[in-house]
Parts: sequence; C-alpha cells; structure tokens
Amino acid sequence: THTEKEPDDIIEENNQENLPATAAEGEGAAGGVYRYIKGDLFTSEIFKVEIQNLPKYIGFNDLKKFLNKHGVNPHKIKLFSKQMFAFVTFKNQEERDKAMKAVHGMQWKSKVLSVRLAKPKADPILKKRKQEEEAEGPLNIQIANAVTPLWNVPYEEQLKRKEKEVEGVLQKLTREIGNNNKAMLPWLFLQKEKYNKLCCPLEAIRPSPVQTEYRNKCEFVIGVGADGEDKTVGFRLGKYKGGSCAVVSPAETSHVSSEAKRVVQGFQQFIRTTPYAVYSPETYEGHWRQLTVRTSRIKQTMAIVFFNPQKLQEEEIEELKRNLRQYFTEGEGQESAITSLYFVRMGQRTSAGTEDLPCEHVTGEEWIHEELLGLKFRISPHSFFQTNTPAAEVLYSAVGEWAQLDQDSTVLDVCCGTGTIGISLAKRVKKVIGIELCQEAVEDAKANAEANGLTNVEFHCGKAEDVFPTVLNAVVSPNVTAIVDPPRAGLHSKVILAIRRAEHLKRLIYVACNAKAAMNNFTDLCRAVSNRVRGAPFRPVRAMAVDLFPQTMHCETILLFERVDYSSETQTTET
Repeated sequence: THTEKEPDDIIEENNQENLPATAAEGEGAAGGVYRYIKGDLFTSEIFKVEIQNLPKYIGFNDLKKFLNKHGVNPHKIKLFSKQMFAFVTFKNQEERDKAMKAVHGMQWKSKVLSVRLAKPKADPILKKRKQEEEAEGPLNIQIANAVTPLWNVPYEEQLKRKEKEVEGVLQKLTREIGNNNKAMLPWLFLQKEKYNKLCCPLEAIRPSPVQTEYRNKCEFVIGVGADGEDKTVGFRLGKYKGGSCAVVSPAETSHVSSEAKRVVQGFQQFIRTTPYAVYSPETYEGHWRQLTVRTSRIKQTMAIVFFNPQKLQEEEIEELKRNLRQYFTEGEGQESAITSLYFVRMGQRTSAGTEDLPCEHVTGEEWIHEELLGLKFRISPHSFFQTNTPAAEVLYSAVGEWAQLDQDSTVLDVCCGTGTIGISLAKRVKKVIGIELCQEAVEDAKANAEANGLTNVEFHCGKAEDVFPTVLNAVVSPNVTAIVDPPRAGLHSKVILAIRRAEHLKRLIYVACNAKAAMNNFTDLCRAVSNRVRGAPFRPVRAMAVDLFPQTMHCETILLFERVDYSSETQTTET
C-alpha cells in the first residue's frame, strides 16, 4: 500500500487554481481529518485513485496521453516513476468510476495495470498537528510546556535564568544611555567599571515564597478538548493563530490553585448540561467564551462567566443566569464554593480587552477580599491585583525600602490598580496620590483606603497621560517620589515627558512586568535634554528582579531612577 508522501521524483500537474492559504485554513478545524473537503472549497482529493504496476521509464506526459487516449480525463496526476505508481484525481465520482472501469486490467507496455480507490490526503494542517502531538508526548506534559514552560527546571536554576534576562535588559539600557546622552558618559564609564559593565548594580533576585498553586487569577478558555470532548474548560495547547486550538483541563497544571480547579470542574459540568454551543472565532457562532476565576488567601472565590448572547431572547438569558445561580448555590456546583458570581455578555468583538464590558452580578458578594502586608483589600471583577499575593508582598516591601520615604514625602502611585502600593506606604508618608484608568479599580482603591483607616490618600481615574501632568503640577511638596507599575506595554511617552518636566520629582521607582517592552520608557527617562524632552534626565541607581511567576520565564523588574543634579555635579568636579 502506498501512502501519499513527497519523494524527489514526483512530477505533478495541477489544473486546479491554487487556493489561498487563508481560505483553506480559515475554514475552521471543525470537520475531522478531511475538513477541507467540506464547504465550498473544491478539492478533487475525494475522487482519487491509485494506478499500480505502471511500466518503467514512463514520463508524466506519457501517462497523460495514455489516459486521454482511453477517454479518461484526469484533474490532477501525481506520478511516482521510480515506484511505478501514480495518484490520479478526478472532478467528480462519475469521471472517477469511468476511469477505474477503463484502466483496470488494461495492458500497457507488457504491464497489466491495476486501479484502486485511494484515500484522500489528510488535511495538511491537521496532519501536522497530529505529528506535533505525537512528538510532544502526553497531554499533561504538553499543557505544562504550554503554560508553565519551566515546570521541570529546578527552582534555583529558574531564578538564575531570570536574573540573566534582567542582566541582559540592563546591558541594553547601558548602551542606550551611552547612545542617547553623551553628558552621562563619564558617569557611565565609572558605573561600568564598578558594576560589571552595567549602568547600575543588579541585586540578587528575590524568589517567590510559593512556587506552586500561586495564581490568584486565571482566565480559562472554552472549546473542544484535546481528548475530543466538546465544551472543555481549560487552557489552549498553543496559540490560537498557530492552529492548535485544542483545550486541556487545568487539573494537572502546577500554578493553578485547587480552588480554581474546583470551579473549572463544576462550571464545565454545568455548561455540558445546557443546549448552548461553544463560541467559534471562525464562524462567529456559538455562545460560551471564557471563564475567569479569582481567589484569595481568605478563601473567597469569584467566577466571571463570558457568554455571547447571539440572537437569544432576553428571557432565555435571564433563565440561564437563574440556572447558573441555582447550580452554584443549591445544586452540584455548591462544591465549587463560589462566593461571588458574575455574568458578562461578550459580543462579536474579537479584541481580548474585556475590561470595559459590563459585569452582571448573579449571586454572592460583589467583591472578593484579600489581605496583603497586614492590610485589607477588596477586588472587583475587572480590577488589577498582582496575581501572586505572597510574592507581591515581597515586591511591595522592596519598593518601600527603595523609596526612602519620610513624613514629608508625597507618593504618586501611577497605574495603581486597587491602590495596593500606595496604601501599603501611606502610613509612612504625608500624602499618596493614585492614578488609575479602570473606574472599578478606583472605586476599590478608595474603599480600600477607607477600610484601612487612611485619610491621606486620594485617587484619580483616567488615562495616566491625561491625569498625571495636572496632578503633578498641583503637588507643592518638595519631596516627591513617583512609583509606576504600568501594564505590559509600559507608560505613554506623554507621562514620561511630564515626569521629566516636573523638576521637583527627584526619584522614580519603575515596576516593570516586561522590562524589554519598557526599554523605551527607561531610555526616555535618561536621554539628553532636547526640544521634545525638557527637564534634567534621570539615571538608574539600582535594579532587581522579583519572581512573581514561578515555572514561567516571566518576572517583575524594579528599577530605581534618580534625577541628575547638574548643579552639585559641577561643584564636585571642580573641587
């Protein structure tokens, strides 16, 4: 039996127009091994035969002429001349059957030909996926590799790798400062001599106090399981764009808490009893989209269900919400121990940003609560809160040490989320001013300040680039420290320019969850004065990594920047 493979001696003609890859791929992974046979994509693969026992030394044209002479009209021929067989495809069943009758048993150059049906060639995308799955071992290993790629690396070694990454970031920053601020070169030269070619000392990485089950927030997708089970809740094996959209349960993943796993199990059981299908990003049909689970150390659990209503009547959606409530409060879902349940209608928008979608409260409390550094925090569905609470305590303690605060200090907490950093420092300083884009988080931050008996804290809602300059100009205190903890992409350049212009702001602590992505921010803080960038530059004084994401390559990086004081510099060089 021959299988379709591509040896060097294939000669092939294809009268069919080449289909654009996107059309072939965009058709969705819905139809089993030959999904490309379905739909409007014409393919002759279904009407295919294998002609065996061909004469030696015949060429492609010989075979074509021979078939034409006998009234056979092939769509596509693939000749394997060394192996003396060919695959021939036809436009329809009638043509194929006619050819089989005509050619089978016919003699050609002393060879008796035989013809048989050939299997369609497996869908190349699914074939590749199957090969990958076979190569990558059992599902629990595959999912561990996808979501916690360092799961089998000893923790000490993980920390070394992360420190090396941050060292690489500092090396790049050192080059950038040299390229963008010539006045800093003498200082840079001395720093590099002192600190092993780096612009500032890199302190030892601080490990996470817990290495497993540390995530207090997880987003689970809903799709077809890698085991073929529909409506599976878990993680994707690979990037959706990469084609591996199979979903695997988080049951054996090391970074998800047992509480969250319990919710996933209960929720999966519930959606499998409903008539509603999983949402498909390809056809835009279906309903169930995502489940987010948030947990806290004081054993509170929030579940947020994302659902595409499509054309369902309001009454049907209300009934679904009633069933959800009943299942989790009185039914089998009780075991999930959910203390707060939300429902979010997520329409056709393909963007991943769910922050601005209204959350409908279904049952339980409106928030979950967490304790951090002896303080109490409430957390709303969309509010940002560091995903590893014990390690966040390590991070915020380090920020507090580095900020060198006293009773005269004013702290600007930029991208403050639920106010965690500012609130944890408030007792040591004169005033804390927080800025945050997410309205829900600002409400939380205000409530958190109040719950902790703090009166010297205020919060402003808006884009940092819009709010920051106004807030900064209103601060009269001579001792101002800014702490910024922006999302992955870093701060808007307008914020950096406002920081540079505010000469009374002498110290800045930058908490970066992706230091490489924040490189432009770091460089802009240090670059030479120009028409665009006004105000004396900053320079890095110390740096450190804190591991908030064990078993992955990610970590947080803290950099302390201090304003260059040119007046004192010139005095010291003259004396």
